[in-house]
Amino acid sequence: MHSITWKGRLGPLELQASNHTFEPSTISQLVANVLEVEEGDVVIDVGCGTGILGIIAAKLGASRVYGIDASPDVVEVATANATAHGVADKMQFFQGDLFSPLPEDVVADVIIGDVSGIPDNLAAESGWFPSRVGGGPRGAELPMRMLREAGRRLKEGGRLLLPTGTLQDENAILDVARSVFASLKQLTDRMIPLAAPLAESKSLRELVDAGIVKLTARGSRFVWEARVWECEKPQPV
Repeated sequence: MHSITWKGRLGPLELQASNHTFEPSTISQLVANVLEVEEGDVVIDVGCGTGILGIIAAKLGASRVYGIDASPDVVEVATANATAHGVADKMQFFQGDLFSPLPEDVVADVIIGDVSGIPDNLAAESGWFPSRVGGGPRGAELPMRMLREAGRRLKEGGRLLLPTGTLQDENAILDVARSVFASLKQLTDRMIPLAAPLAESKSLRELVDAGIVKLTARGSRFVWEARVWECEKPQPV
């Protein structure tokens, strides 16, 4: 275990992480900045990593937060962080694939859907993910599966926060989001510089040539765009 510092919303907060833990990123900060939780809400944080976004949700007034991650020691790591920040009584963590470890009767007012979303080849080269595994060949397969499963885990009128970016097949993800949810609204975006070694990789060039990844030149560097969307489940007629 090692210590890292969260400098985003409600920070600075000291967090524990292991060699298996996906550490908070710029995307995590974007999601945190637009996260709205009403007093008493139930929240599911899928792809929770250190548990930081769920901890923020608990501090904002959520009555119960369920975190899930594929990391083998997520329960130990995230529970330690929740305990350190005084919200362990509101939080419960599970290890496994997307929503599958959750009890069947758990439904949420808010889902935080920050799951791995870059192509597998880029995940292997970037070093961003401890598992070296991304969101599928196009970086879209895992987020699309998460969206299809999320509908039954949301209460009517519930909301899902969905980060996307131009380092993945973003349009495919948004098409699925529109097919599942009543409305889709962009909340925020940010241009993020791409590290030079990754920008020069053969895998990235192939993804750009295939139209999956879209980059913008800024001087001598390339940048990609990250966005966070709010997806709302329809109310019953």
